[in-house]
Amino acid sequence: MKTKFLAAVIATCFAAPVMAQSSVTIYGIADAGLMKQSGQTLRVVSGIADGSRLGFKGTEDIGGGMKAIFNLEARVELDNGTQKPTLLSDEQGLYLSKGMSAGFNSVLAPLGATGAALSAGVLQSIRSGLQVKGSAAVNPDGALFDRTSMVGLITPGGAILLGRMYTPGYEVFAASDVFESGTAGTWGGITGGTAGFTNLGADIRSSKSIQYRVATPAGFGGSLMYGAKGSGYLNRYNKFYGIAATYKANGFDIGVAHNRGYDQSDNVSLITSTIGGSYTTGDFKFFAGYHDQRNRHSVLLADYTAAYTNSIAPVIAAQLAPAGAATAAALGAGMRTVFLNNIAANSQADAASTQVGLHYRMGAGRLMASIAHQNDRTSSDSDANLFAIGYDYNLSKRTDIYTVAAQINNKNEGQYIPGAAGSPGGFTKTPGEKSRAFQVGIRHRF
Repeated sequence: MKTKFLAAVIATCFAAPVMAQSSVTIYGIADAGLMKQSGQTLRVVSGIADGSRLGFKGTEDIGGGMKAIFNLEARVELDNGTQKPTLLSDEQGLYLSKGMSAGFNSVLAPLGATGAALSAGVLQSIRSGLQVKGSAAVNPDGALFDRTSMVGLITPGGAILLGRMYTPGYEVFAASDVFESGTAGTWGGITGGTAGFTNLGADIRSSKSIQYRVATPAGFGGSLMYGAKGSGYLNRYNKFYGIAATYKANGFDIGVAHNRGYDQSDNVSLITSTIGGSYTTGDFKFFAGYHDQRNRHSVLLADYTAAYTNSIAPVIAAQLAPAGAATAAALGAGMRTVFLNNIAANSQADAASTQVGLHYRMGAGRLMASIAHQNDRTSSDSDANLFAIGYDYNLSKRTDIYTVAAQINNKNEGQYIPGAAGSPGGFTKTPGEKSRAFQVGIRHRF
């Protein structure tokens, strides 16, 4: 659903030449509903099944079998009219601050009760600050056309696109997702880093990128993407690469893809490899997917460090001042070392995820069901299992209503909680507890 426009672009690469013409289309999706998460109040949520959006796309036949195209697509949060969604759960994620409490207590032990109180206060401030950074992982810069902003040229030999676009890896991931990258049942609800939404589990889009796409009449296709400095989903990569091979014919929509990003210091950052898709036969559509993710150098480390330097360190310095300049400097340096060592370790990710499920068409509606498993390979071993079922009913060609119920069984320090297409779920109140969500909503396409 989210890649239909690009699919149409590829289809035109091999269409017969037509008379020169141009067109511009205004389109969008208005999607909102009610959602109840474990431990949270019932709330109105924008973009449950599909991120609400307003877009502009155009094409011009320039002759010689070539077309110029563009696509601008803006995020719209129907619940409040902004473009920056936040985490749906109000609870704090605890994993990023793992190990810091013991470290701070050790450094501040010479101050006795005063040191213990300061340690607790700093830890709480860090957790609050890190959660703010995490919640801003969707359009953190408040960009107008955060969803897509690209221009390109379609030639008889393929399409060349420039700008901010979906990555090859994410397109295969989305095609494998029973819940089409939306609702509480989306596979992406358990792939966001270790123990909860601490990192992106896949680069959904990449800015400052060039992409080559090709498709054949037989259904075979592929894409290559390169991103320059400032690329990636969060615009922080030093460079980015993506590649995919797909087959879309005879009921199959399958692919294999690999994404690789490099952090601000050119260290290998998030690496993902994805294989999967769907097969349609009669009233059934079967899905299966495998997603491997590794991230030893999160691009968010620079954000976390800056937040500590600018917001936490001055508070620590002021509270340590009575101990004398030399002592305050030594203790402050010790606490900074504790923070940097732990945040570097806690922001890493290493996991493999699988999902299977199906759609069953029932008249004007469809039943959807899936099971997904996140195998966390870090020392935390914070695995998660996601179970989801839903029903989608078409009121017309443009409007449908849907309802979804999902449950996540967390293990060890896992805090995953179901979210939506436009907003991450956030965190459970305590690590290792089960989380549930129920949603009912309406979606209109125009």
